[in-house]
Amino acid sequence: MAKTKTAFVCSDCGADFPRWLGQCSECKAWNTITEVRLGARESSHRAAREGFAGATRAQVQTLNDVDLAEVPRFSSGFKEFDRVLGGGVVPGSAILIGGSPGAGKSTLLLQTLCQLAQHMPALYVTGEESLQQVAMRAQRLQLPMDKLRMLSETSVETICRLADEERPRIMVIDSIQVMHLDDVQSAPGSVSQVRETAAYLTRYAKQRGVAIIMVGHVTKEGSLAGPKVLEHCIDCSVMLDGSTDSRYRTLRGTKNRFGAVNELGVFAMTGSGLKEVSNPSAIFLQRGEEQGNGSVVMVVWEGTRPLLVEIQALVDYSALANPRRVAVGLEATRLALLLAVLHRHGGLQISDQDVFVNVVGGVKVAETSADLALLLAIVSSFKNAPLPRELIVFGEVGLAGEIRPVPNGLERLNEAAKHGFTRAIVPHANRPKKAPEGMTVIAVKNLQEALDAL
Repeated sequence: MAKTKTAFVCSDCGADFPRWLGQCSECKAWNTITEVRLGARESSHRAAREGFAGATRAQVQTLNDVDLAEVPRFSSGFKEFDRVLGGGVVPGSAILIGGSPGAGKSTLLLQTLCQLAQHMPALYVTGEESLQQVAMRAQRLQLPMDKLRMLSETSVETICRLADEERPRIMVIDSIQVMHLDDVQSAPGSVSQVRETAAYLTRYAKQRGVAIIMVGHVTKEGSLAGPKVLEHCIDCSVMLDGSTDSRYRTLRGTKNRFGAVNELGVFAMTGSGLKEVSNPSAIFLQRGEEQGNGSVVMVVWEGTRPLLVEIQALVDYSALANPRRVAVGLEATRLALLLAVLHRHGGLQISDQDVFVNVVGGVKVAETSADLALLLAIVSSFKNAPLPRELIVFGEVGLAGEIRPVPNGLERLNEAAKHGFTRAIVPHANRPKKAPEGMTVIAVKNLQEALDAL
């Protein structure tokens, strides 16, 4: 009997080594190298070379001969879901959706497929729940149950064989961590099983023209569980976020070969399932009647649309030798950098003060357009002087105290004007030729001009 060959593969970057190491020399991650048996995967590799039954044989052609006809997308039934996917579901695409337990991944996909099954063949494969559990959820959500085809199976070979008989246009795999290939001698959920099953399903999607949506688990840090190559082999990766104390869920795209990245879709969890929110800015702008100190509204750009969110700052005297700097929804290192700019170019000394910053609604802001709003909120709290309620602010702050422009400035102003804001402090380079009706735009070149404008 031939000896089974083994290799040691990093679960983060996919690099392989002849022996086990504590740290991957490629991505520098610790304790991510696991043993993988190579001999057991020969049959699955043979299937990859030969292709599935009935699949078209690959041919070499020039780039000029490639058919550029647009692949017809079809809607998922949710405009917010379509926005994150880049305009709809692309046939033959492999989509990975992740999220923490209880976020609503299975609920969203069950709602989507029950609606799509009314006018196209759809298959829902569940490996974690029984068919009775899925049926009870569909009945509780009052979804149409007469057309959706269901399958409870964890063997990928069996799933693809039955899918050839059903011929669905869209298929859901819930979840990829419980699926397995018979030829891979590892437990379901292991690095080798997740990588091989995802690659097998992706090949099936490309060769059959079936859109496959795979559900993925997340680790305690919030990242997708499994090898990093899992995110490389699929076409689109989205994350469904939402805390247990909030009824709102955000669907954010982290990778998309068919559309823009970092698109944001907002849903509300109700008793009848997830409902899409068409105007997310109205949710994050639910402010009190009295305007408090250290609060200002900023406009951030999420994917292809502007989003109005409120940022709050609290500055208080600290009895500690090292005052605290806490940022929720923003980068802590960015906060420390901006405080140094405020001291150097704004003449405000708060080295003996605790600074707490929060983005209302649980939104995570990664772009630099929030710099100016953050500094003005800090000044408002420190001076104990509330900012005007009708004021909107955006702009990037440089280390020299200059206010740099941000993309899509006019679209941000138009969004603010639609929500009743009448004053705006923006970078000088973002000053529009014609301001939105009823809005006064104050263009500033540096931080001192912004402070004087208040």
